[in-house]
Amino acid sequence: MSKFDEKVEFYKNQMKELGIKIDNQLLHDCTKACGPSIYNADAETVSGSDKDELKRVQKNYLIGKLGLTEKDGLDGLIDHAIDKLGKSNRNKYRAIFYYLLSQKSGVSPAKK
Repeated sequence: MSKFDEKVEFYKNQMKELGIKIDNQLLHDCTKACGPSIYNADAETVSGSDKDELKRVQKNYLIGKLGLTEKDGLDGLIDHAIDKLGKSNRNKYRAIFYYLLSQKSGVSPAKK
């Protein structure tokens, strides 16, 4: 099993623990969209309290990868992902965060 596949399996297990329904293809696509950040412990997670980081997620993922605009309610998408993962959860894994954003918006990074 490749390191990428190991990460996807790890994220699946995390999602099961959180009670998040898993779409295997969407998780694969979102994990792929994270690039090498999934292999770096610091970059692998998203800080839900860091406004600058959340703006980067909006700019780089929601707008850059998914092609969304401000009209699509980007703040609401971010809030949804934070709520679903738990505000006090320190391990908001980027791949799962992106998965929730894609799921809620209905746009996969593979389709862009």
